[in-house]
Amino acid sequence: MAVLLLAYLALAYFLVPALWIHHEHEPGLASLPMLTRTSDDIPADPLNVGLVGSEEDVVRAMNAAGWSAADPVTLRSSIKIVGSVVLDRPYRNAPVSPLYYLGKKEQFAFEKPAGRSADRRNHVRFWKALEKGEDGRPVWLGAATFDRGVGLSHDTGQVTHHIAADIDAERDILMADLRAARVVSSFFQISGIGPTLFGRNGGGDPYYTDGEIHVAVLVPGAANGPADPPTIPPPSLIALKDDLWHGIADQAGAR
Repeated sequence: MAVLLLAYLALAYFLVPALWIHHEHEPGLASLPMLTRTSDDIPADPLNVGLVGSEEDVVRAMNAAGWSAADPVTLRSSIKIVGSVVLDRPYRNAPVSPLYYLGKKEQFAFEKPAGRSADRRNHVRFWKALEKGEDGRPVWLGAATFDRGVGLSHDTGQVTHHIAADIDAERDILMADLRAARVVSSFFQISGIGPTLFGRNGGGDPYYTDGEIHVAVLVPGAANGPADPPTIPPPSLIALKDDLWHGIADQAGAR
């Protein structure tokens, strides 16, 4: 019994927790939270993407990838987005509701329409998490989700966009767009919130994720990156964890 107890303690409190964490590429992120919050301090969208580069690099890369900067939330832009949804009119720069990370509103918000109006769209918010990462440039963390339609928040009753549950798919779309735009020198991944099957965001929408953050290292300046930038593989234990999670998600019908 003593041996079994020791084995349990070793697994539950040392080995298994270690499987969820790998910040070896950006150790400065290890102590940071990986979840955004609403203005009412409700847990919101998890962080699932990252960029390494200056502010100019971020804007240039996102524009090259076909993502447009969102307009600020004003009375004019709010009326315009309502008209876009109701009348099915294009609005490529429709505003996004603010979210907060480390007490700060997103510094950047970008979107890519998935139809004529702003009803359905790919979108992402970014916050500067580190002034200087391992290569001396800022590190940005972001929350990428797909807006599948407008409705009422399940938590507050306010009008909001509802997100699609598979937030990993949105993460992968953004990384693929950046790759195609040839603005990336390499990719790697770090730990996010961890595998989650039954998450709920600030609007009460369900989401699921393998809990990893995929990071694109941007090419500085106006230079083109390689056509096929390398991806630094995660540690073997993390790769095993990801494979196990995807198997569980498939069995649960989440994917």
